[in-house]
Amino acid sequence: MASTTASRWLRPEVYPLFAAVGVAVGICGLQLYRNIRINPEVRVNKQNRAAGVLENHQEGEKYSEHGLRKFVRNKTPEIMPSLNRFFTEPK
Repeated sequence: MASTTASRWLRPEVYPLFAAVGVAVGICGLQLYRNIRINPEVRVNKQNRAAGVLENHQEGEKYSEHGLRKFVRNKTPEIMPSLNRFFTEPK
C-alpha cells in the first residue's frame, strides 16, 4: 500500500504542485506570524487582553503602512509592463 501511494505522489510531474502548495503555506505562516507579533489588535497574553480596546492610532497606522505597501503605492498594477506596452501602445 505504501509503495503505491509513494509511486503515485512522488513523481517529477507533481513537484511543481508541492512547490506551489509549499509557497502558499509559507505565505500563510508568515502572515500569521506577522499578525500575532505586531498587529495592535491581537493580544496574546492576559495583561494585554485586560487592557480592553485601545485607541492607539499611531500603532495601527504603523502596522497598516508597512514597507511593501509603501514600495508599491505609486507603481502601476502591472505584472509585465513592457509586454503590456508592446501590445497596447500603437507604433
